[in-house]
Amino acid sequence: MTNIIDGNAVASEVRDGLGDAIETLTDAGVTPGLATVLMSEDPASETYVSMKQRDCAEVGIEAFDYELDPDTPAEELYDLIDELNGREEVHGILVQMPVPDHVDSRGVLRRIDPAKDVDGFHPENVGRLVAGDARFKPCTPHGIQKLLEATGVDPEGKEAVVVGRSDIVGKPMANLLVQKAPGGNATVTVCHSRTGDLGEHTRRADIVVAACGVPELVTGDMLTEGTVVVDVGVNRVEADTEKGYELVGDVEFESAKEKASAITPVPGGVGPMTRAMLLWNTVKSAAEAEDVDVTLP
Repeated sequence: MTNIIDGNAVASEVRDGLGDAIETLTDAGVTPGLATVLMSEDPASETYVSMKQRDCAEVGIEAFDYELDPDTPAEELYDLIDELNGREEVHGILVQMPVPDHVDSRGVLRRIDPAKDVDGFHPENVGRLVAGDARFKPCTPHGIQKLLEATGVDPEGKEAVVVGRSDIVGKPMANLLVQKAPGGNATVTVCHSRTGDLGEHTRRADIVVAACGVPELVTGDMLTEGTVVVDVGVNRVEADTEKGYELVGDVEFESAKEKASAITPVPGGVGPMTRAMLLWNTVKSAAEAEDVDVTLP
């Protein structure tokens, strides 16, 4: 029987496990602080930021919420980031992407203090990740590692195929899986939109991570019996529902689950883990900034 990996349950365990670390910080007079900056009227972004703020409240992290009008000059956003970089009570800074076209998104990432870059996207943190000395692992790939661990899947010695090469998921996921470290030691292939025969690669994989943003691209006939499938995609497709759409992943779930030994659903798979690992990184940042020894789950 296929194991449907419950991301909500694993994320809840991570949040619960952070309790001891946060208590240790509290005893030392430290409250972890996460600043979120929203410069968009996109409903999905607004919802995502509000969920992160709710998560913070649940575990004892202080949330600092900033909203800028999308027409605000880029310099005002940069000035806000500079201010947050200098505030001792702020240990993590997250600028919700995407930002408006008149704002250089790479410039935003470079502006954030690397020690407060809890998304792990600053060039310095990317370099440290590739070098095997990560300060912060990007939240979604880190969350996937935790899901595999919770499912009893050790990538060591296995063939892993990552479908997608984004800076947010695909590239860091491949780097983590290939690292000589726990949760790594896999032989990794990265596929993308220019890959000639995607199925040729995925059929030889023990682990497939689909993160390409193409609805139901990976189908059951592209998998080998017993493959572990992690679906990062969240895509809206038209459907005869009250909302007029439904959410599907980058994997065709019904056909894939007939082949997979374990598979993440959409929603309820990877998404909750991304948010949980943001909290994890924020607590780590607070502990390092305040020189408090904590044990992270």
